[in-house]
Amino acid sequence: MTEDQNYREAAGSFGAVAAEYDRARPGYPEELVDALERLWGRGLKGARVLDVGAGTGIATRLLAARGADVVAVEPSPGMAAQFLASAPTLPLVRGGGDDLPFHDHSADLITYAQAFHWTYPERSVPEAVRVLRPGGAIAVWWNVHDDTVPWIRARDRRMAAALPARYSGYGGISSFTGHFEPAGLTVGRAVLHWERRVTVDHVLTDLTSRSYLASLTPEERAPVLAAEREAMLTEFPDGVVVEPFALDLTVAVTPS
Repeated sequence: MTEDQNYREAAGSFGAVAAEYDRARPGYPEELVDALERLWGRGLKGARVLDVGAGTGIATRLLAARGADVVAVEPSPGMAAQFLASAPTLPLVRGGGDDLPFHDHSADLITYAQAFHWTYPERSVPEAVRVLRPGGAIAVWWNVHDDTVPWIRARDRRMAAALPARYSGYGGISSFTGHFEPAGLTVGRAVLHWERRVTVDHVLTDLTSRSYLASLTPEERAPVLAAEREAMLTEFPDGVVVEPFALDLTVAVTPS
């Protein structure tokens, strides 16, 4: 299988685990929106926002709650169906970041929450610039497990050993966001540290929604998840996990 085929298989895997994704993926702290507004230099209230790769609407709902006029953009039928079940009052358009179904200069902000790496930046960046108004911005972010914590590093090693052809961990965002400055955008970045308190079962459901496991059959996933459950319960015998994140945010602003 070629690298592009692997990419497409992984990208297409989320629809089958959309319910698990919506139920178990981490949300975002309110500080994310504060940092986004600071790096952009304007507020979300009343801004026309396209949330690309919206998935089940976790970020879309946050943006709408802060007063944005937000439209979700999602290519996966399974994720789109879960979005409509979870956020029936918010508008949804089927599409992807490499070919945005919007007019030129029709948006103030385009966001990619956990999604920019599923685009081809040589296509998605010019598309975003085309659709943005002067002074508009691209905002991309990822909730990354904080690998300064020993149990996170140990889990990374287990996943890499169990899934050597699929799991590569988080390698940073520079390979994706390096396309922003050459496109004439002004780039700012922030890293926000936060944590959530969840059960081991919740963590395992979250893992099920990750592309490196979602792209497996249920029979292939089962032994990996069983081994992970055993390791997690050894680490957290009361079944409760404090899960640490480093939220990596980049905002790239177009000229006014």
